[in-house]
Order: sequence, then C-alpha cells, then structure tokens
Amino acid sequence: MRMAGKEKSETKEERRKRLAAELRANLARRKAQARARRAGEADAREDGIPAAKGEKSGG
Repeated sequence: MRMAGKEKSETKEERRKRLAAELRANLARRKAQARARRAGEADAREDGIPAAKGEKSGG
C-alpha cells in the first residue's frame, strides 16, 4: 500500500546504480573469499571459517 503525499526518496536510476554498486562489492568479497580458501588462508572475517591445517584440498 502506498502512502499518499509521500515523495520517493530515490529515482529508479539512482536505485539501479546503488544496487549495481552493491552487487559489484558483493562479487568482489566473494571472489576474495574464494581466493583465500584456495590459498589455504583463514577467512578475513572475525566470524569466518578457520583455515584447514596441513592437508590442502585438490581440485
């Protein structure tokens, strides 16, 4: 339900640009996470998964 008299805070173009930027940032984070896992390093996040010790997984 729309509120009468309320003006949109952002235009469609602004929203599209904002969402595109968020998607790019998310993709960059996911790529960095995947690279770190391939290299056997721990996830950079505090709540991340610790690196495996010793054996590396093959692909």
